[in-house]
Amino acid sequence: MPAYEFRCLECKRAFEVFLSYQEYGKHEVTCPHCESDKVLRRLSRVRIAKSEDSRFEDMADPSAMAGLEDDPQALGRMMRKMSSEMGEDLGPEFDEVVDRLEKGQSPEDIEKAIPDLGGDDGGLGGMDDFGGGF
Repeated sequence: MPAYEFRCLECKRAFEVFLSYQEYGKHEVTCPHCESDKVLRRLSRVRIAKSEDSRFEDMADPSAMAGLEDDPQALGRMMRKMSSEMGEDLGPEFDEVVDRLEKGQSPEDIEKAIPDLGGDDGGLGGMDDFGGGF
């Protein structure tokens, strides 16, 4: 059932109402705070629910990774998005690397600044699929 956003013209507060498509336009909407019927529908962001498989397919799109080896900030944003999509905390080391990338530091400079970050292999361990010296 879709959520519709409204703003009360009396008390100026925003609120959401869940209505089916059949109810929308036929059901009187009143403010839950002051009970006024003087409300204005707000245009809200579109929210799309995606399956886990669909999110991973979007991340694996090769066109999304084009040019990342030349743009540390874009690489950092992509890595943060992937982490968010996976829904797992990848630890403080990952966060530090992503923070540095988002500030524009090159992967090579990050490896020099934190040489033991990747474990035994001396690098960022298995991250070479993301380009730029990993």
